[in-house]
Amino acid sequence: MLQSPVLVLNRFFVPVSVTSLKRAFILLYGGAAKAVNREYETFDFDSWKDIRSVDADDCVRTVTSVIKAPRVIILVRYEGYHRKQPKFNRINIFRRDADTCQYCAKAFPKRDLTLDHVIPRSMGGRSTWDNIVCCCVKCNRKKGGRTPMQANMKLLAKPVKPAASIFSNLHFKTVRYEEWEPFLNFVDMSYWNVELID
Repeated sequence: MLQSPVLVLNRFFVPVSVTSLKRAFILLYGGAAKAVNREYETFDFDSWKDIRSVDADDCVRTVTSVIKAPRVIILVRYEGYHRKQPKFNRINIFRRDADTCQYCAKAFPKRDLTLDHVIPRSMGGRSTWDNIVCCCVKCNRKKGGRTPMQANMKLLAKPVKPAASIFSNLHFKTVRYEEWEPFLNFVDMSYWNVELID
């Protein structure tokens, strides 16, 4: 329970990270953060511990009390967000390509997509932004170890490194809580967040 994820917002209610419930309680108790509900109301530790939960499984029990688990916290003094370069990982490649095969132009669920090296590794192709695209299984088999030109296939768009996004570097766990929805309704969630290496 203490390792379950909690969404972290900056003071402008923009998601900046995901932390553990244990760390969220430390920040909340220390006054560095406040708990946030779905109506954007904020609560310090003392006011949050007085809130009763209807779900007994979503509480932390101490010797003297039962405290509702906060699922969203807001940092009191943090104004920024991560401005790193986007991670080179599956979710960012799939987001860049809009979950669409870059050869047949059909959209697929993520589970039905693969990654394809435009210039195959066997020909010296590298695992870089400009050489990896989303590809359906059928097109990947058809292309095989050839270039698109050799396979008589055309790329939908030239692959490029996407612009930095405040969400592309957030690591979201597979668990997602309804309390996150007001803050993430425009974020494409995925469990594929492992950075790819060349």
